Amino acid sequence: MPDAQAPGVTVFLTGLSGAGKSTIADALVAQLEAEGRPVTVLDGDVVRTHLSSELSFSRKHRDLNIRRIGWVAGEVVKHGGTVVVAAIAPYEAAREEARALVEAHGRFVLVHLATPLEVCEARDVKGLYARARAGEIPGFTGVSDPYEPPSRPELTIDTSVTPLEESVARIRAAMAQRPSVG
Repeated sequence: MPDAQAPGVTVFLTGLSGAGKSTIADALVAQLEAEGRPVTVLDGDVVRTHLSSELSFSRKHRDLNIRRIGWVAGEVVKHGGTVVVAAIAPYEAAREEARALVEAHGRFVLVHLATPLEVCEARDVKGLYARARAGEIPGFTGVSDPYEPPSRPELTIDTSVTPLEESVARIRAAMAQRPSVG
């Protein structure tokens, strides 16, 4: 049960498809749950299926999807909960809106998985990058649509050089830090 005095926290993992968001989210959640800490997971693909199924992949709809994720995360954080978000979230303005929705109630830890595009493509078991390069998937982030790197992440991790255990440890350390006042 969350400590009534402790503010909730959202860990927001952002990066290209194949950057390691789901892998890190799964490992982080497993650690937190093993310690008895309940966690709400907002995976971009799952949210798209259950909360945003009517949305396209236009910039307007991608932004709306991230606002929805931010609102849900903020509601959980408001009650002292822990949220782990794993979403491409390619646009800076939408991520900052999500941050504001969460920070109205608790902490927001933005983790940029800055894994190089070529590594993400090599990891692509679904063949999405190849399909995007062949023109079969229009507006694919990193190929025909931009990914705007965060201007103020709390943490940047390149999963091509940082092992999973170290990535999770770094995120846990960032979660434990108290926000600076000022």
